[in-house]
Amino acid sequence: MSQTIEISPDTLTELLAIMAKLRDPETGCPWDVKQDFKSIVPHTLEEAYEVADCIEKNDLTELKNELGDLLFQIIFYSQLAKEQGLFDFNDVMAGLNDKLVRRHPHVFKQQHALTEQQLSEQWQAIKTQERAAKAGTASLSLWQDIPLHLPSLTKAKKIQQRVAGLGFDWPNYHGALAKVAEEVDEVKEALAVDPHSAHSAEEVGDLLFATVNVARHIKRDPEQLLRAANDKFSARFEKVQAYLAAHGLSLDTATLEQMDDAWEAIKKQV
Repeated sequence: MSQTIEISPDTLTELLAIMAKLRDPETGCPWDVKQDFKSIVPHTLEEAYEVADCIEKNDLTELKNELGDLLFQIIFYSQLAKEQGLFDFNDVMAGLNDKLVRRHPHVFKQQHALTEQQLSEQWQAIKTQERAAKAGTASLSLWQDIPLHLPSLTKAKKIQQRVAGLGFDWPNYHGALAKVAEEVDEVKEALAVDPHSAHSAEEVGDLLFATVNVARHIKRDPEQLLRAANDKFSARFEKVQAYLAAHGLSLDTATLEQMDDAWEAIKKQV
């Protein structure tokens, strides 16, 4: 059964009015008044990561507040644009509505189910059309809609998705995994010659890129996987610290061998 999503016009109107008040040159908040597009970008990124953090911690109660903070960033940009006569929040919503309908013809036009492969092909075709429309008479770049400053793992995934849509891809994860093994051998060779050389650094980068490809093939997000690995290591090392303390040692006084023994003991407890 389809559901109709309703947004209270009063709530939205109030939110836009609050934002305008915050930006009032005479009576607004001095901090909000002095901001511009570039100055609030770091805050937008921070809020996006806090949303992700809530979801990965399964803190769905706090998620509501973090989503509000993220929405505020969009409202802020829209207010800045409105003041400069560029666009307003209604234009943002209208553009999003058009994009969602355009990118989902199987829902809003043909009304038929597609396989995962068909969905992927349709998505790539639509994205290609959109890139061509943006380029106009300019030279069309494969990467023009991939932000320059995306986190590198995410950017690697997007680049790989782009070329995969053109048919340049392994048929399954086996090929991607074999490429990782190949890159490991090349890293070993480069390090054996000079571990501090530019060539060694380049080979390590190739290894990271190949690893992202494995994550993509098993339909996992590399950023999320690395965050989970970071959290896993941090939690385990805190247990190592506690284990050492229980044996009359500390991280400052324990030898590498003692820390390694503690690490292996903790792994067996999991």
